Parts: sequence; structure tokens; C-alpha cells
Amino acid sequence: MTSEVNEWYRGRKVLVTGASGLMGKVLIEKLLYSVPDIGCVYALVRSKRGKTPESRIEDMWKLPLFSRIREEKPHVMKKLVPVSGDILYDNLGIEKDQLEKIYDEVSVLFHFAASLRLEAPLKEGLEMNTKGTLRVLDVAKKIKNLVAFVHLSTAFCYPDYERMAEKVHDPPANPHDVLRAASWLSDDQLNLLAPSMMQKHPNSYTYSKRLAEALVKESYPQIPAVVVRPSIVTPSYKEPTPGWVDNLNGPIGLMIGAGKGVIRTMHCYGHYHAEVIPVDIAINSIILIPFYINTKIERPAEIPVFNLTSGDDRDTTWKEVLDVGKATVRKFPFEGPLWYPNGNIRHSKIIHELCVFFYHIIPAYLIDFLMLIFGQKRFMVRIQNRISVGLEVLQYFTTREWWFDTHNFKALATKLNQTDFAIFPMNLAIIEVEPYIESCMIGGKLYCLKEKLENLPKARLQNNINVFYFRLFLLDLIVSVFFYLFLLYWLVHLFEPLRVILSYGGPFVRYLPLVGNAVFRDA
Repeated sequence: MTSEVNEWYRGRKVLVTGASGLMGKVLIEKLLYSVPDIGCVYALVRSKRGKTPESRIEDMWKLPLFSRIREEKPHVMKKLVPVSGDILYDNLGIEKDQLEKIYDEVSVLFHFAASLRLEAPLKEGLEMNTKGTLRVLDVAKKIKNLVAFVHLSTAFCYPDYERMAEKVHDPPANPHDVLRAASWLSDDQLNLLAPSMMQKHPNSYTYSKRLAEALVKESYPQIPAVVVRPSIVTPSYKEPTPGWVDNLNGPIGLMIGAGKGVIRTMHCYGHYHAEVIPVDIAINSIILIPFYINTKIERPAEIPVFNLTSGDDRDTTWKEVLDVGKATVRKFPFEGPLWYPNGNIRHSKIIHELCVFFYHIIPAYLIDFLMLIFGQKRFMVRIQNRISVGLEVLQYFTTREWWFDTHNFKALATKLNQTDFAIFPMNLAIIEVEPYIESCMIGGKLYCLKEKLENLPKARLQNNINVFYFRLFLLDLIVSVFFYLFLLYWLVHLFEPLRVILSYGGPFVRYLPLVGNAVFRDA
């Protein structure tokens, strides 16, 4: 049985913005490998750090991500055409001749380019995610034979809704008015107004992506647009290789940080469900969407929306993820831990903040002090400051339960024949938690930290008997003891009955640091 998806894409030329990002790269790899008869893929890439788009594409080909193409189908590599451009400029900064070619030849546009910095200033988020989308839409409207405009959004851009339907809701403000205001307000002025503008949005990312959705909806049905909302994107499940990842965003960064000993606490409700999707499952779905919407006889009255989430089928909690992650770190330890890896999640915000002080800040200053003594470059305080910012923005997503409708997402599989069902798997229910998290951790070791698997026995030996590792354990134990003594000290001051109960502890309690003086302060 032939692939109907491949037949639909046969000879078609597609344009991909954000081609150098994680999802952009996985999309390109999957299109070239599994849709071999595609015409070509125009990849919008900007110059960066002195490298031209062509040289960046050359570097991309060398990644392990493209190893199966290099080994099995090297001839398809010529179908990837770099396009020099940037969504920060009108007409995407594309040269006129190449732009005219895109207008004439492209029939599918995947808009992935965005700023993913959750903590970014509002002006940066608006310029990249909202105004950038408007510029891409302007280009899309001039493409003569466009059959699908796929806009990549996020499943978390509606924090004011308890359940996310597969539809675009009205934004908190007119996106055109917001963009006009942002154009003449200074960064400081905009940051001052940001809380009142964003309302319930926790950061500029979700706010700017919500405004972008409104712009895409506004362009429908003039252009055949769809909105795709993946949840937290995690390393690949199977393709092109298990555990592929090229950044430390999201849960994988937390697990690696915990494995290295630099993240010891996180504000998270462990009984809440982990809403994540492997990048290859998300990309399979995205490739199918243009095929799916063009099998319909009539275009829907409302813009189609696909929530790429586990919806009501999920059963994995954040605590399960943490427990499996801890076990995996012991099984596949990282090289050269900076502190003893023994982090945990905290339900209480106050306890979390205390843990940050004792487990993050104090060890960071201690390590930097040792670096200063030995004449080495200090780095730990800087790293912990970045981690603190990252944890602050990420905890919004781990301290509330998220619910999604997934009817359109699930309907994608109903249009596939057996061949395409095997080529483009989308069933999240078949993923086993423990093996998947293990592959994620190994992927983080290989592709982010550049650690080699052949060094794993050495890392295990170091973590088991190394004197340095034992010293980290002792330091961690000392800090932990003082943390709980400090906590007990304040509880004794706040609750008189507790002081009375502890006073029966006699000499044992009396000689406890901090606590003894607090309990017997009247003696």
C-alpha cells in the first residue's frame, strides 16, 4: 500500500520559518526522510554569529539528527534550499528574486519561528511572536497556490480558561492596537505597563502567542490557515533517534540540572499531570494536518485548531516523572557533578524559597568562593541566577492542572491508511514512562552535554566511590541539616505549643544548634 501522504506532498514545495529550531529541524528531517517525493523545502534561516544561512545549513547536516538521511537517502539533501531571511523584517528580509520564486512555487507554509524565552521582555515577545507572525501572514497572502498555512502556537496561551477548546478565543486586547503601542513606547515604559496588559498571562511568551493566534484567525479564510498547539515539547520518542534534543528547555533541563546537582528544589504540585509531547509525535501530526484539511470537501466556517496534547488520556504525574528521573540519574549518572544530586519538588512556595536559599544560593557562593581561592573563573552564582529565573517562569505550568479538548488531534489518525499509520505514529498512550525518560536523559548526555556513553562506567565509578563525590554528599548533608534546624527554629518561635513539646527533649534538644536556644530561651 502506497503512502497517501507522500502522494499528496508529491512535487509540492514548502516553506519553513524557524528552520534552525528544535521543531524546525525535526520537521525538515522527517519531511525529507518520510516524504521522499516532496518537491523541495525552503528553510528560512538568518545569518548568526558571522555564519551565513548556507553555512548554518551545512552545520545542521552534520548533526546526529540527520544521520539516517546521510546513510540511507543522501540524495534528498539537495531538496533542502536555504533562504536568507528574518521575520523581524518586512517581506521576511528575503531578496526580491527569491521572494517571487516563493510566491510562485510554495503551496504549504509552516510558521515555526518564535522567541521561546518565557522570561523575555514584553517588547521582544511582541516583536518576534506577534509582529513576526503578521509579517509571515503578509507573505502568505501573496503566495499564489497556498493550500495550507500551519501556525505553531502553544497549548498554554489561554491561562484564563479552565479547559482549552480547539478554537481561537478572543484576545485580551486588539493585537494591532498592542503592536502600535509597543512601537512608540520605550522598553521601560512597556515593562511598566506589562502586568496590566498581560492580565492573567504569566509571561510575555503566552501573551504574544495568544495575540498571534488572533492575527491568524483574522486572516482566515482568506488564507487556508490552521493553528497547532503542542504542549511542553520533550525529546524524541523514536525518530530519528530516541531521545534527540538540542536544548535544555523544559523538563529535560530540569532533570539534567538536578542530575548535575545544581537544581535541588522546584515549586511543583506532584499529583498534577505532566502535560508533555515528544517532538517527533508533534511533528508527525503537523505534517499530516495540511493533508487532512485538504481531504475535506468544504472549508470549515471557523479556523481549524489542533491541541497536540494528551488531553483526558494522560495518567503520568510530575511526581512520577521526578521519581523515574532520579532513578535514571543513578543508572546513567552525569560526569563531574557540581553538587550532590538529590533534588525534590515542594508544594509550599515558602518551603521552596527557603530551599532555594539553602540548596541553591549558599552552595553557589561556596563553590565560587573555592574557585576564587584556587584562581579559577567563578561561574556558579551566575548559573544559579539563570536557574532561578527559569524556575520562576516554569513553575506556573507545574502548579496548575491543564485540561484540553483533543477531538481534532485524534481525528487525524482516522484519515490514514495502514502505511501512513506506521510512518506517522501519533498515539501518546503507547509511550512507556520509564524507558522514555531514560532515553531523554541519555539524549541530554549525548546531544546537550556532549558526554560519551563509553565514559559511563567511569561516571558510575566516580559517583559510587569517588572521594570528591563523598565530600559533595557530606556538604549536602550538612546543608540539609542546617536547613531543617533553621526551619524548626522559626516554627518554635511561631508556635508556642511546639516549644513546650520540644522542651521535654531535655539535653538532646538543648544542644541542638539554633533550636536549643529557641526552646529554652527563658531558662
